[in-house]
Amino acid sequence: MTMLIKYFYDERLAQASYLVGCAATGEALVIDPERDVEKYITTAAAHGLRITHVTETHIHADFVSGARELAALTGATLYLSDMGTPEWKYTYADSVGAVLVRDGDWWMVGNVKVEVLHTPGHTPEHISFMITDTAVADKPFGVFTGDFLFVGDVGRPDLLEEAAGMIGTKEIGARQQFATVQRFKQLPDYLQIFPGHGAGSACGKALGAVPTTTLGYEKLFNPAFQFEDEAAFVAWLLEGQPEAPRYFAQMKYVNKHGAALRSELPVPQRLSRAELEALLADGAFVADFRSEQAFRKAHLPKTVSIPATSASFSTYVGWFVDYNKPFYFVTERDSDVPELLNALRAIGVDDVRGYLTADALQGQTESLPLIDTSSLAERLSQVFLLDVRGATEYAESHIVGARNIPVGHLPRRLAELPHDKPIVVYCASGYRSQVAGSWLRAQGYTQVLNLAESKALWSVRLPTERGAAQMEKAL
Repeated sequence: MTMLIKYFYDERLAQASYLVGCAATGEALVIDPERDVEKYITTAAAHGLRITHVTETHIHADFVSGARELAALTGATLYLSDMGTPEWKYTYADSVGAVLVRDGDWWMVGNVKVEVLHTPGHTPEHISFMITDTAVADKPFGVFTGDFLFVGDVGRPDLLEEAAGMIGTKEIGARQQFATVQRFKQLPDYLQIFPGHGAGSACGKALGAVPTTTLGYEKLFNPAFQFEDEAAFVAWLLEGQPEAPRYFAQMKYVNKHGAALRSELPVPQRLSRAELEALLADGAFVADFRSEQAFRKAHLPKTVSIPATSASFSTYVGWFVDYNKPFYFVTERDSDVPELLNALRAIGVDDVRGYLTADALQGQTESLPLIDTSSLAERLSQVFLLDVRGATEYAESHIVGARNIPVGHLPRRLAELPHDKPIVVYCASGYRSQVAGSWLRAQGYTQVLNLAESKALWSVRLPTERGAAQMEKAL
């Protein structure tokens, strides 16, 4: 076999990308690159390859594509989908000389044949890539399925509606997804499946944690392949999808029109405490990326705790950031900045103007008030309980009397919260509740307490009830 496949995985976004190389000719293709593209260039060079082709499966909603960046740096030919409806086709393709491809089109990367399969459902323009190593075989080896087919799941069809505001598209997408699954049922079982995401991605509801699978295995065990009735499939696919992060709409816009090259982006400056306090007083959004414990102990008033200790912290940034305004952050040390900047730029937070390091946090600071389960049990009737987990988590079990507002929905549901009584915020581990609690305090809610104890503790020490949806299922 002359074909080489290298796998890249971003833990923050649960996003997979691939390099497919032909050892015989030294050519390589990169599929669904993330914005930090140096890894692809370095890996290709280490294997004696040059990147000659770049492509992606669809207009991504959860991260900024690196396709334009990688093609610009390497001189590779960029291939983009020409399928789907006019309103969701690429607008920048002509300006960068991209080749637009449709179902059945193909091209060669050395001896490797790359065939385009239109796989709509997740999005109208979505395509997959079937590859054949023609030097040794006359049948395909596998399919890079992007956000159509995952291990144990298929891509959600509701993001255009939930994130981009295109009302009435999710049921159409679900029906398209059903048709795509039926098409794949006719393909050979031996095909290797290389998905675009793994467990933890918001692009599906039950993604597996292993990196690859076979089509035959998915036919046997993936729930999507067990349906023969379209209506039943649509109902199953649309039920229980996780909340779509608010920043997905921005990603759709950026990736449709072409992301800025990173060389064009501003370089953040190290700020003094006085400079950052002036920005806070002027209404700037400032995220504190230090650990949960560090923020609880001491932080600047009106900063929002989004600890970078979580692999998915940038997703929480995406719930609250205003893409039309400059962004600032607090971190422990200068050496943290490059990695934090990569994570921010991965979700299109490009206008990062400045940062503050922990050694500047001298003088007056605030601490984050906490409450434990014992104290909460004594005050249950006196507080407003705010559960900031997802709706499906709440439906499974929650503290009696709690109001459910998922953490990312807080900006548009502030009117539901009282100012005249303490608000106790909780989640499953204390991470999301700290994000939510600090954000509420930054909005002027002074009586906010964080229940930092995990679900394992509050579920046994406090009165809980199963949600209505779960009760209905049980009955």
